[in-house]
Amino acid sequence: MLEATTILDAAILPAMFVALAAGILSFLSPCVLPVVPPYLAYMGGVSVSDLEQQSAARRRVFVTAVFFVLGLSTIFLLLGLAFSTMGRALLQFQDYFSTVAGIVVMVLGAHFVGVYRIGFLDREMRLDAGDKGGSAFGAYLLGLAFAFGWTPCLGPILGAILSLAASEASIGRGTALLAVYAFGLGIPFLLVAAFFPRLKGVMGWMKRHMAQIERTSGLLLWTVGLMMLTGQFAAMSYWLLETFPALAAIG
Repeated sequence: MLEATTILDAAILPAMFVALAAGILSFLSPCVLPVVPPYLAYMGGVSVSDLEQQSAARRRVFVTAVFFVLGLSTIFLLLGLAFSTMGRALLQFQDYFSTVAGIVVMVLGAHFVGVYRIGFLDREMRLDAGDKGGSAFGAYLLGLAFAFGWTPCLGPILGAILSLAASEASIGRGTALLAVYAFGLGIPFLLVAAFFPRLKGVMGWMKRHMAQIERTSGLLLWTVGLMMLTGQFAAMSYWLLETFPALAAIG
């Protein structure tokens, strides 16, 4: 019962904000953003030009996109459950674990900034879900395959959120962080499916500035790692409570 009533409180708000930002940055990563239009078109059984010109096609694509997001969210929630369970099992070593997790996240952040490159994190393993375009079930399968196949490419950002989930040492709170991450990654898919013609220019601008976006992601990760290493997440929680007393009523 205690687990269910302490999932959301002011102490977890900074981590949830980071998880949301990480999901959005994952969507903007070089291995996701460029393939969004063809993926959406394939899932809906239409062409990219149909997605751009026909509102009926966009409605069909939006429905399949919902199931696609449910598929990838399933995998991320399972990962959150697994890592938070591991963190709870290692509760007696929590201080050491937080230190190691902070260092790992800083290393991943430096990879994104470009200080060095970790080879296997630049590769992606695409799983073939078969010819499933045009159906809700097929879109769900593609979501599962997407989450599995792009995990190496999303590794630096996803690794940071999994480290946060494990450091929570609470199954409910850790899984909630991955749910927020999946929300940050999945909602942009739905927005593109619904408003592709209007967002085409924005997506083009993002592709042209991919290097700057990647460095921003790395800087965010490095900062998160430093905060985990120095215990500043707890300090930020206290600051939130002092600045916004109403947050004390949450949870």
